[in-house]
Amino acid sequence: MPAPDLIQQLDALLPQTQCRQCGFAACLPYAEAMADGTAGPNQCPPGGDDGARALAALLGVPYAPVDTRFGPLKPPAVALIDESRCIGCAVCIKACPVDAIVGAAKLMHTVITADCTGCELCVPPCPVDCIVMTPATPSNEDARRSATQAAKKHFEARAARLVQQRAIAEASAAQKVAAARKQAAVQRAIERARSRIAQKQNAG
Repeated sequence: MPAPDLIQQLDALLPQTQCRQCGFAACLPYAEAMADGTAGPNQCPPGGDDGARALAALLGVPYAPVDTRFGPLKPPAVALIDESRCIGCAVCIKACPVDAIVGAAKLMHTVITADCTGCELCVPPCPVDCIVMTPATPSNEDARRSATQAAKKHFEARAARLVQQRAIAEASAAQKVAAARKQAAVQRAIERARSRIAQKQNAG
């Protein structure tokens, strides 16, 4: 089993876009796969060749440029919603892994540019094609590091919220099933009682 410290160090080198281009559900599972040798350090297009080089160095394996089968190398970008065309379907909100899109059902949505990781996961599900990727504002290394850390926190907070919502939904569903079973049992008892009464009346 890979050392937790190695997994954390690998995860810290990833851009935290949570884009899934690497073939994993998020950056952390990719880091875990690299640590146990089931994934290579050159599967992260957003991290670029510099990221692949840093990951390879940490793993102690030969460097190879990003494998473009996982996606082309692109400059940093952020999502932009054409608010005049947005129908408020909320599909993009569900797709965003870091809660960078705000809005309500049937109302206009917008992207919190500072929180957008450029993952592009919101683009394909939009039914009216009102989301485009635009060049991100250039930033220095400190700003990028801060944005990466913030993205990781936002992703983890969203994941925790979804787990809680799922647990609440499952508990609610279980209560409804239990209530339905109880109601059915009561109804069966009532029917048995009515049947006994009817039998006595017929016998008399």
